Amino acid sequence: MIKKYIQGRVSVFIDASNIYHSYKRLKWKIDFRKFLDYLKESDLQEIYYYTARDLGSAGQTKFLNFLEMIGYKVRSKKVKFIKDKNKTKEKNGFHKGNLDVELTMDILETKDKYDTLILLSGDSDFEPLLQLMKMKYHKRCLVMATKHSISIELIKCAKYINLKKLKSRIEK
Repeated sequence: MIKKYIQGRVSVFIDASNIYHSYKRLKWKIDFRKFLDYLKESDLQEIYYYTARDLGSAGQTKFLNFLEMIGYKVRSKKVKFIKDKNKTKEKNGFHKGNLDVELTMDILETKDKYDTLILLSGDSDFEPLLQLMKMKYHKRCLVMATKHSISIELIKCAKYINLKKLKSRIEK
């Protein structure tokens, strides 16, 4: 399915937080080894995974080490606890870890290594970046997300692939 939308060399950028929230709607999880194998059917150059890191989670550390071992470039930073007396998620605040800037920097700094950019995120904040990559750098842009977690802005500016359509190839 993906082959008809890509051109030349491919790099993939995964917004883990956005994909994590997609799992709730999908009711199944991505097998990241199968996903990598699927992407290797193209001329895959690099695959990045951006996530907030809970240093106390042995399970997350094991998972991120696994991703690195099979070829993902993991970018992470420590989760922050934001105090907010108006939030009810967790007593007096909530956990946050945003890597949108790091993802953006990698897309820009590696632009000469790919012809097609695949973004796994539905976050509308990436719309100006995708527009820039298409218009100024002439990159083909694809977005992968679930239909309930993708912004209309991303659908309008890039080719959209619903992760649900890849279930048979990438499900854990």
